[in-house]
Amino acid sequence: MVRSLVDLLTTHASHHPDRTAYRYLVTGDVDGEIQEISYGRLAHRTRAVAAWLQERGLAGTRAMLLYPPGLEFICGYLGCLAAGVVAVPGVPPQGRAQNHRALTRMKRLIADADAKVILGGREVISALSAMAEHLPELADITCVATEDIPDDAAAAWREPDLTADSVAFLQYTSGSTSAPRGVIVTHGNLLDNERVITERMGHTQDTIAEYGHEMFVSWLPVYHDMGLIGPVLNTVHLGVTATLFSPLHFLQQPQRWLTAISHYRPHTSGGPNFAYELCLKHAGPELLDGLDLSSWKVAFNGAEPVRAATLRRFADTFAPAGFRREALYPCYGLAEATLMVTGSTVHTAPTLLQASESGPHAGQSDAAAVGCGRPGPDLTVAIADPEGCEELPEGEVGEIWVRGASVAKGYWRNALATRETFRATLTAHDGRFLRTGDLGFLRDGELFVTGRLKDLIVIDGRNHYPQDLELTAEMAHPALRPGCTAAFSVDAVDGGHGEQSVVVAEITPDVAAEAEKITDVVRSAIGEAHGLAVRDVVLVGPGTIPKTSSGKIQRHASRAAYLNGTLAVIAAPTLS
Repeated sequence: MVRSLVDLLTTHASHHPDRTAYRYLVTGDVDGEIQEISYGRLAHRTRAVAAWLQERGLAGTRAMLLYPPGLEFICGYLGCLAAGVVAVPGVPPQGRAQNHRALTRMKRLIADADAKVILGGREVISALSAMAEHLPELADITCVATEDIPDDAAAAWREPDLTADSVAFLQYTSGSTSAPRGVIVTHGNLLDNERVITERMGHTQDTIAEYGHEMFVSWLPVYHDMGLIGPVLNTVHLGVTATLFSPLHFLQQPQRWLTAISHYRPHTSGGPNFAYELCLKHAGPELLDGLDLSSWKVAFNGAEPVRAATLRRFADTFAPAGFRREALYPCYGLAEATLMVTGSTVHTAPTLLQASESGPHAGQSDAAAVGCGRPGPDLTVAIADPEGCEELPEGEVGEIWVRGASVAKGYWRNALATRETFRATLTAHDGRFLRTGDLGFLRDGELFVTGRLKDLIVIDGRNHYPQDLELTAEMAHPALRPGCTAAFSVDAVDGGHGEQSVVVAEITPDVAAEAEKITDVVRSAIGEAHGLAVRDVVLVGPGTIPKTSSGKIQRHASRAAYLNGTLAVIAAPTLS
């Protein structure tokens, strides 16, 4: 019986030790330096790391993982699983601009998880030693660069006594609406969600054989659930091959992603909506002429709102390179459900629901609601009234609730939040439900996500979804960067009662001279479409709106920056 991913790794290493498990593009380029690790080598390094941890009595404790992008993280992560140590993926401090933020988050995670050991790359461990005066927490924590653990340590490895309920790792949420919380993911949760991903994305044995085991290309950060549970762990679950490279190299040159897909011809690759928008900005004739995207069957799109306009433009733009509309694959998931909850149907174009004729975007195809597919096998998705906790009929918007073996155990050392989020009950349903905090509705069994419960804007008794206001703003003027707008509400000024809406949008500095015209156009569009007077339209520089590690707009952080006067304003806001 398979009890963990380590069991599957052992099987793959036994049956095909020389098969490449992962290749890493060191520069992000297919013609640059490439590092590879076979299943045999991966299993050996996993056991070496595990034995090192076991010999120091660390089984059952938490290990913070601080690695730069690369293959060493995978050895460290799987080494923790093989030792019965709870892995805690984190982001290492890197570069002056990132140091303070990363350091603060790292300190918080070390304290919350009560980490006893830090595993990392050589440069990270060396950097931590130099930061000793800023990190007194490290005095009682063992730090090791896993590259320095010798191969012969593997001989001392002892198979841990794992069950489905044994904790595999803590996935700390990115904190889009609150302080990060450690989601307790068990070995049973991991195996179940890998099963869900495999089924929903059509990773059948026939497909794997057809693709010669080349199943993934990914630049997604491995410390985040989308990059880890999807491309990295589904690879070892299936015994296939994945090509990985750094998120930074993708952001520097988004065309590297498409070039890697064209070169290695994987079945599955994806990212948040913004990644597809970045590719569109670099889609010149020279790039298109050199691409062949015909092998790409699952172009998953999740972690942030999926835009109908993005899907249309991506499919149209890259059709000459062999990309098919049916490959577009909107999906929905969250760390509290390990990762995947719903996914589209492979080889089928996404479901689009045109905006209501009486709604704010009537007749605009690019404003269509995008379906995020159907629940994975043995997962139940219900739409509930968040106040009355009663199930709502099909088509009505409510809170998305999830039940199944992929739903995590709860939040680490937070019994109150666990009870509130993971212990919901519904009449006529057995078992406990996870309250996701997301809003959506079901139509013919397919899930449509409309927003976050905590982000809902209520003005004069009417509900407004910030995503709707943001979409209207971005459709109103081409200077607004897609997926880089935040709408939220603030208290009314001048003694007024209730709330007023604010829109913060990123533009490029070269259109700053048109700032007044842009704000007028956005204000007018929102007023006409939503019957809503906007208090402020604030235009800011590119890359300055706060986002989570998965690319979600942090509206609460944007609101705080607006109120504190710390937004990177390109042009002063015009008051209504």
